[in-house]
Amino acid sequence: MRKLRLGLSMFRLGYHVAAWRHPDVQADGAMDLRFFAHIARTAERGLFDLVFMADELAIRGGTKPEGAAERMANVAELEPLTLLSAIAALTERIGLVSTVSTTYSEPYNLARQVLSLDHLSGGRAGWNLVTSWGAEDALNFGHATLPGYDQRYARAGEFAQIVRGLWHSWDPQGLLRDKASGRFSDFAHLHPVNHAGPYFRVRGPLNMAPSVQGEPVIFSAGDSDEGRDIAAREADVVFTAKQDIDSARAFYADIKARAVRHGRDPSEVLVMPGLMAITAPTSPEANAKLTELQALLDPLVGLASLYDRLGDLSGHDIDGPVPEPKDPAFRSRAQVMYDLARAKGYTIRQLYELMAIGRGHRMLVGTPAEIADEMQLWFETGAADGFNMIPTHLPAGIEAMVDLVVPELQRRGLFRTSYEATTLRGNLGLPRRDRAVA
Repeated sequence: MRKLRLGLSMFRLGYHVAAWRHPDVQADGAMDLRFFAHIARTAERGLFDLVFMADELAIRGGTKPEGAAERMANVAELEPLTLLSAIAALTERIGLVSTVSTTYSEPYNLARQVLSLDHLSGGRAGWNLVTSWGAEDALNFGHATLPGYDQRYARAGEFAQIVRGLWHSWDPQGLLRDKASGRFSDFAHLHPVNHAGPYFRVRGPLNMAPSVQGEPVIFSAGDSDEGRDIAAREADVVFTAKQDIDSARAFYADIKARAVRHGRDPSEVLVMPGLMAITAPTSPEANAKLTELQALLDPLVGLASLYDRLGDLSGHDIDGPVPEPKDPAFRSRAQVMYDLARAKGYTIRQLYELMAIGRGHRMLVGTPAEIADEMQLWFETGAADGFNMIPTHLPAGIEAMVDLVVPELQRRGLFRTSYEATTLRGNLGLPRRDRAVA
């Protein structure tokens, strides 16, 4: 029977921009292994498929309006691959997924880093394939300006193909380690990629043993036409931000259809929308949680939370309509935000109050049964294969999910009661992806 898949995004101290001010949150937790280890083990106790680390390559989001930057908790956080390597030793079954940008990385280094995490964790690693979109990122890597949109996606597609080739440098039988004969390896089973393309020249092979799960699991979050096509061709799991079931169903159908056009079985590409669930035994208690967090929201930070997507809105009436974004760097998320504001008639203030909570992801507030009802509806009607849970603040957000919602999903037969495998690919119900032979 098909089961719902669950991931947890361990982004900073939670997705609410005022999460760090909550009395139950460790304000310096984003630099503390113990903080994240507790969260990962809690998600593992709840039998989640994976924990996911988003990443940003620059301090940004607070340049407008003036004074916002000093009020935002985005200036001190651990590098995710390093963090997940430490968490690998402190967990047993849960998948470990890190974002790594294709814009400011090299395929060989990325392939080596993620495959190292895969071996350290016994086959539980995943890579979230993204392009960078911030002008601040470019300055940190010696670029005066951000590379063009089409260039970033073309580079990303080529990058992914090289990484997958490098992961299959060795056939499993190629590493003999035969002490009696003195032969450590058989080079007949070694495959240099010998890639020469528009953006990269990579000889290979990678100097690592192959993954026990065939290859690490690839995730992608692009919602543009280019991003969707890369996801359908290369990714095993697709993250997305959808506010309503109709747009989620359309996205789901589109990704599956694109997968078929790329010669893939559509069941082997999972779609997991982001979902923020604020839950408690009763609806008034759940709403009180949200009210408590919203009371901590600084108006300057709220306005700054729109800046990266919609630009500087300080010259507009914050109680007036949201202006249409003009050539935003992060197109897909900007469009989601603008479409939502237009559909709901939100003012700039109303939009930033909403975006401060879930950064564009769908939010549900209610009892465990009410949360499970919505998750089941999306899962059973072609809108999702599972969800990437977006907690307001940590660790309380994951603790409530594990203690209240997971048992309700299990009672309905929608979610596992024990892990099925030792690898991330196995627990997601995905087949091995072995080397393509020309």
